[in-house]
Amino acid sequence: MSTPVGAVDVTGRPPAELRRALVPLALAQFICSFAGSNMNVMINDISQDLNTTVQGVQIAITIFLLVMAALMIPGGKLTDRYGRKRCFTAGLILYGVGALLSAVSPSLGVLILGNSIFEGVGTALLIPPVYILTTLLFSGLAARARAFGAISAAGGIGAAAGPLIGGLITSAASWRWAFVFQAAVIAAIVVLSRRVPDPLPPDPTRPFDTGGAVLSATGLVLLVAGILAADDNAWLMLALIAAGALFLVLFFRSVRAKERAGQEPLLSTALFRNRTSNLGLVTQNAQWLILMGTSFTVAAYLQVVRGYDAIETGVIFTAATVGLLVSSLAAERLAKRRPQRTLIQAGFVLTAIGVAALLAMVAWSPNVWAFAPGLLFIGLGLGLMLTPSVNVVQSSFGESQQGEISGLSRSVSNLGSSLGTAIAGTIIVAGITVTPQRSYALAMAVLAVVAVAGLVAASRLPRPSPAAAPRP
Repeated sequence: MSTPVGAVDVTGRPPAELRRALVPLALAQFICSFAGSNMNVMINDISQDLNTTVQGVQIAITIFLLVMAALMIPGGKLTDRYGRKRCFTAGLILYGVGALLSAVSPSLGVLILGNSIFEGVGTALLIPPVYILTTLLFSGLAARARAFGAISAAGGIGAAAGPLIGGLITSAASWRWAFVFQAAVIAAIVVLSRRVPDPLPPDPTRPFDTGGAVLSATGLVLLVAGILAADDNAWLMLALIAAGALFLVLFFRSVRAKERAGQEPLLSTALFRNRTSNLGLVTQNAQWLILMGTSFTVAAYLQVVRGYDAIETGVIFTAATVGLLVSSLAAERLAKRRPQRTLIQAGFVLTAIGVAALLAMVAWSPNVWAFAPGLLFIGLGLGLMLTPSVNVVQSSFGESQQGEISGLSRSVSNLGSSLGTAIAGTIIVAGITVTPQRSYALAMAVLAVVAVAGLVAASRLPRPSPAAAPRP
């Protein structure tokens, strides 16, 4: 898979056709990330319309992110058996049905069914093919950096601009039209993806580890459910987290048992023997935890404490969107000049500075624009490191393991999103009626600690050899 950049790729298709194939893949990542954050500005509107609470909407958001994280590994594995393009299309259709169901939901239960379940399962089916196809279609550091840069930019912008777009739609019409918007984008992706090539044929004889899928999904669900229970019952929290850890231990034991028996497990243990990939996965988890944690915390504070409406809240997040757009679109140029390790480290430093600036400026000034500098730095930092983190992980394995590593990578990232909403959301919701300023500051301080932990992981990534180092 070592074709020169700009030449015909492994599929025999010219660069122009590959660039056209990249458009629906990037749009798919955009709409899935948008779905994870746009509801943050509709918390009050949804809770009033469906006669529920802020915590009820938080649960719906977290379940959506959790379903993605729990099913992303099985979703990635299914691409080997049924084909990447077929899983991508099936996921799009399921997602579109969920969006339409959410748009007409009469209650929180139906909203959870449409948004959290249908859209969550659809996302778990369609997102792994996005990263597998990109890895297979584009070769070379610069070409992959450009492709992953576009996808990461689309995902980051979807998450950061979700509050603004959702706010505009909610203020102009209704929160329900935000789901109609999602369905319309999904329809466009289905049309645009008709000519997306699948370089590898499906293998219907490929086994699927159903038991492993159940164990891994159950473990992840219980783990995040325990975090969600933190503000209600400490003993329940500990019990759920312990149960989740137990199921994950049983999952890894089943993986080793299948490998010893010569069978194919859901995940190969070889995936966890690659130090570079493991550290890259840690940075991915931290990045999405910070992004979604910041989105939920700031949105909840602005609406519930300061009384801003959906569109005002969305406009404030524009600073983060601009930062993400600027740094993500520079991914290809930066990849040619600086090592991936350096870019990830710089991203965490900028993000930590952004969180500190956000806390300091908001405490010092009641002006709404006090949020802008911190959010801008957070956006710049996240956009700077999203692409190299993905590139580090995906490029650590060959074609035969792309289904597994893509599923694992997206599961780890979406688990980060789930944890970000669960941890930060639990802190701020628990104290928002008693000490809102303190609970907001505590939630952001936790995210700053995560940024420092991500920086430590990034600093342990291997330094590039002199021969492989990008030229300045």
